[in-house]
Amino acid sequence: MTPTTPPILKLGIPKGSLESATIDLFRRAGFVITTSARSYFPTIDDPEIECMLIRAQEIARYVEDGVLDAGLTGYDWVIENDATVETVADLVYAKQSFGKVRWVLAVPEASPVVSVRDLEGKIIATELVGATQRYLAANGVSAKVEFSWGATEAKLPELADAIVEVTETGSSLRANKLRIVETVLESNTQLIANTGSWKIEAKRRKLEDITMLLQGAICALDKVGLMLNVKTSDLDQVLAALPALRTPTISHLSDEGWLAVNTILNESVVRSIIPRLKEAGAQGIVEYPLNKIVM
Repeated sequence: MTPTTPPILKLGIPKGSLESATIDLFRRAGFVITTSARSYFPTIDDPEIECMLIRAQEIARYVEDGVLDAGLTGYDWVIENDATVETVADLVYAKQSFGKVRWVLAVPEASPVVSVRDLEGKIIATELVGATQRYLAANGVSAKVEFSWGATEAKLPELADAIVEVTETGSSLRANKLRIVETVLESNTQLIANTGSWKIEAKRRKLEDITMLLQGAICALDKVGLMLNVKTSDLDQVLAALPALRTPTISHLSDEGWLAVNTILNESVVRSIIPRLKEAGAQGIVEYPLNKIVM
């Protein structure tokens, strides 16, 4: 009997600010995506996946319509497009850091505005028009929301009274002498699927596998592995200096009286932990990078 060929999963990769972070995340998860400046169809080393580069703002719409089976985009753009899709997973990463982003209501530092209710009858510039309008309505405010094609910070104060803009750190807003009034929406990247595609077992299974690998890659991003050898008599004091993700793996070496210890640490603490381990009697300490941690 000839085995059934698995269906191809059409996957949208966000083009633009999230592109590099997404491709690097897939690389850590075990998928090699290769892009070309002349093509919107990157290659991927998985015959069951076809990739397409699309702006994150549009992916939810194409997934809803079935042009794509699935895609990675921000929760903000799912909300903005009011798209009916299946949320497969939250993948908390962004273009600069692996955290959430915020869409914030911001005004010039000298503005008298201290609340969204102070914007009654005013002009707000943003790329996130629909979500901003719903936010205003929820707060009982009637204001004009204008679509901004970019450089939104520059619209203040001559072209708008306030803006709704996305930020990770707030540094760009501060550099432009703007003050955050309120948070309109928190967002992170999501893996979303077409509702019809999600009902197809082979495609759902493929998406579940991809999700597990991507989440494992995210989990490993700020972690490293640490291996070391220790005398049995020194084990307790070495373990006392060694925080672990759960508990370290300990195994016997061929040389009786010696043990091998293997654990996972936050990368930020390794430089302070290694000297303490050495003082406690550890030898042959090896630090190594991690691609995935699947819990």
